Amino acid sequence: MLSRVERGLVSPSVDTLGRIAQGLGIPLSRFFSDQPSRTDWSFVPAGKGLVVDRIGAVAGYRYELLGHQLSGNLFVEPYLVTLLPDAEPYASFQHPGLKFLRMMSGRVHYRYGNKVVALGPGDSLLFDASALHGVDAIDETPVSYLTAIFSLRD
Repeated sequence: MLSRVERGLVSPSVDTLGRIAQGLGIPLSRFFSDQPSRTDWSFVPAGKGLVVDRIGAVAGYRYELLGHQLSGNLFVEPYLVTLLPDAEPYASFQHPGLKFLRMMSGRVHYRYGNKVVALGPGDSLLFDASALHGVDAIDETPVSYLTAIFSLRD
């Protein structure tokens, strides 16, 4: 049967595809994914991220873009955020998508809606970015964190 499927002589049922996938040790979805078109990737050497001015950026917050992806329905923006010496707390960011944040250095109080959490090196947050969020207080400098914003393309 496999030979007949490979040569295009038969159109297999979902049940047959399921058995083939099981025999190959792969998920059934592999037969329906568009792998050849998913070739986007980016490599950014250490210290070579693109410093960008983000719309709505706050003074003293430096954004270094760490990668980009041009294809697919998911838009991902990974940044290294560094609070410069003149940075002030700002807890009024709000945008579509999900946001992941991982503290690298420093200590802050981070606000998400009406909740505030103390963050230090190694701590992480994942949240819906449509709620007001941001650094509520800077407790120990220097402050830097990795963040990635995930949203659907229009």
